[in-house]
Amino acid sequence: MKFNLSEITELIRSRRSIRPESFSARKIQRDQIELILNNAQWAPNHGKTEPWRFIVFESENSRNDLSQTLGKVYLEEVAPDEQNDAKLAKLIRRPLISSVVVAVCMSRQKEERIPEIEEIEAVACAVQNMQLTATAYGIGSFWSSPKIIYTDLMNQYLELENKDKCLGLIYFGYSKEEWPKSHRKPLEYNTTWKTQ
Repeated sequence: MKFNLSEITELIRSRRSIRPESFSARKIQRDQIELILNNAQWAPNHGKTEPWRFIVFESENSRNDLSQTLGKVYLEEVAPDEQNDAKLAKLIRRPLISSVVVAVCMSRQKEERIPEIEEIEAVACAVQNMQLTATAYGIGSFWSSPKIIYTDLMNQYLELENKDKCLGLIYFGYSKEEWPKSHRKPLEYNTTWKTQ
């Protein structure tokens, strides 16, 4: 085995969701984002369809535009009596306080020979690769999927095809706080061994 298993295990167990509110002003470099995205492309996918699509909001102007769009879509898609000022403010603010935001999308094959759920699962695996690579850099990441992400208005903004889907926004930035600790339930809680 040519890999250090203990280091890989430590990396996997160190991955955290770091909210943009915890990000510092330190900028992520283009080559770091490129490696994060390149590693995402090595996720497993049925039939080698590589269904992931990434839209990178790197510049301040693009993140401002995303911020304004999220606010507009929220006000258009959410019924007035269900709107929440705090949620709206968070939607608008998060792109502005992140170094980079990536819209992670699933591109549906025209032939549709692979079930859609498998294409979505492949993109989710790609996200895990992204977050693990970010963790190795010491970069925080947060996968956000508010309900408005799944609307036609967001699809239009992201220039997606009719059967494509945005699966969320991933906010990236360096944390200004200590890397959080976490825990998981014991294996016995969620694993059944069939031994007979």
